[in-house]
Amino acid sequence: MFSSVSPDLPEPFWSYPQIDPVALDIGVFQLHWYGLMYLFGFAFFWLFGRFLAGRHPFWTRQHVDDFLFYGAIGVMLGGRLGYILFYDLAHYLEQPLDVLKVWQGGMSFHGGMLGVMVAMLWFARYRMRVSPLAVSDFVVVLVPMGLFFGRVGNFINGELWGAITQSPLGMRLFDPQLNEWVLRYPTQLLEALLEGLVLFAILLVYHFRRPPLGAVSGAFLIGYGAFRFLVEFWRVPDPQLGYLAWGWVTMGQVLSLPMILAGLGLLLWSYRNGIHKDG
Repeated sequence: MFSSVSPDLPEPFWSYPQIDPVALDIGVFQLHWYGLMYLFGFAFFWLFGRFLAGRHPFWTRQHVDDFLFYGAIGVMLGGRLGYILFYDLAHYLEQPLDVLKVWQGGMSFHGGMLGVMVAMLWFARYRMRVSPLAVSDFVVVLVPMGLFFGRVGNFINGELWGAITQSPLGMRLFDPQLNEWVLRYPTQLLEALLEGLVLFAILLVYHFRRPPLGAVSGAFLIGYGAFRFLVEFWRVPDPQLGYLAWGWVTMGQVLSLPMILAGLGLLLWSYRNGIHKDG
């Protein structure tokens, strides 16, 4: 299969398996893996959220059921609008119908986060009547696994690759733009690991330690922002944007830096005030 690979390439640990992006095709209906990953993320939020709610002082399983609806809307609308505005506005102004082609990718985490923030503010005020931080401290524990499934979806779609490398850690794949076999860092999998599994484990342990109000939310902002900022050094920026400055600054880093600063400020405020919300 790889007889045409350049002999100059080192032997990698792995090769891209060329997964069909369509998980199920019944003629008039196609189910894409990318969309299926979002369904897995929402299912995890519902199942594990109900588990956590049973051990929480004021979140109930009904709260989880209700918030999932509003949170899903925030993720989908915010993620899509965020990608359009932050990453490729010119294209969608020329091809407005492409806005509907979500199965091709094109979702922004930072946009999705803003959408969920709006949902949390509304939910805190009108449904639970508690501080928005009391809502976000619970919700952010569940978000990383949604990110995990989303990054797996990026991998299946063959998008958001890292830079070309000679390292054996690179994944071997055929690059249609270069018309040759290359090794690229599988940054989608690295993000799935760091922003997904590792961040989930950190926040889950921190959540059960019962830190003061806002501390878990601050830890999430710091953790995601730092992991995303780091991975961007290996990830190739979107071609329509490229590097924004100095040959290495990316849009992902620009959007992640305020998250880190806001998280540090929120964490400092949280421990300075020492508010423990039990109802």
